[in-house]
Amino acid sequence: MGGKQLGFSDYEQTTAKKRTKREKFLAEMDAVVPWQALLDLIEPHYPKTSKKGGRPPYPLATMLRIHLLQQWYSLSDPAMEEALIEVPTMRRFAGIDLISDRIPDETTILTFRHLLEKHELGEQIFETVNDHLSARGMTMRQGTIVDATLIAAPSSTKNKEGKRDPEMHQTKKGNQWYYGMKDHIGVDKDSGLIHSVVTTAANVHDLTPAGELLHGDEEVVYADAGYQGIARRPEMMSKTTEFRVAMRPGKRRALPDTPDGRLQDLIETAKAHVRAKGEHPIPGDQAAVRLSKDSAARDGQEPLQGQRDRSADKSVPGAATVACGVMNGGVLCVAGLIGAPKPPRNWVKRAEEP
Repeated sequence: MGGKQLGFSDYEQTTAKKRTKREKFLAEMDAVVPWQALLDLIEPHYPKTSKKGGRPPYPLATMLRIHLLQQWYSLSDPAMEEALIEVPTMRRFAGIDLISDRIPDETTILTFRHLLEKHELGEQIFETVNDHLSARGMTMRQGTIVDATLIAAPSSTKNKEGKRDPEMHQTKKGNQWYYGMKDHIGVDKDSGLIHSVVTTAANVHDLTPAGELLHGDEEVVYADAGYQGIARRPEMMSKTTEFRVAMRPGKRRALPDTPDGRLQDLIETAKAHVRAKGEHPIPGDQAAVRLSKDSAARDGQEPLQGQRDRSADKSVPGAATVACGVMNGGVLCVAGLIGAPKPPRNWVKRAEEP
């Protein structure tokens, strides 16, 4: 995206002796993302300059980079617009010159995301990135970690339709009820890269889509205690795969303080160390990641309690919206597959933070 004149603030930062974590991360993403393949995928659906004149659309490459920035740093549409104005590193990554270029506003950013949804490009983006990583030998395919996380959504009926999202459902985890959806992922055990994603209503058991998360070449599968019994599922009976499923917490606490008991506890600890890679692509608290009005609630709904309220926020409809991206028109796959930094527990991150 080079070749443009730098503004004063951009020039000062490029001549700084120390590179920030954001600069290093974005430089890595600039090098590894298959930009041309993604542009070729989206370009047939992207608006063209009208023969009748009018304002030309923003460059597709710029909008794609902004979309990825928004997913990697979990920014709402207004926050993304502000970040492009305030953060030179993000502007440079997007190829925007503050002196001569227009900065896309929040409505333009929303419209691009809806374009991806409308043409169902999310799954194609996922497959394109997977193929790219496989071609570069970044997926080992010898083992898979399966995991699932709840994605909470507003349960209020104070919206345009006057009802809850029919794709969402409620479920109970521990002693707490959640309303929303569930995100199931399959992660390569060696590289930590996501190779499969399935989204369901929150009340669907973790085991139900487990078979869809495996690519079929696994020698071993790691899973938490919620996947007890996976080896006895009909779709798994013919597999020679070894399933290393965590012991239930209560049973582990009851292990005797004997050599055998301590050995079994060490085995469970080793399993947990491998499974930890499956947690990294999932932002926030495993049990209660929340998509608020600040990130992906429906238009017209109230924000979730405890989340920041942005009255000007625009939103993404439907249960296809998942943490770190939109599977039905976004880039959860890119955020997880290409190594986006693990977001903090309160994962709606401020743009000005490093």
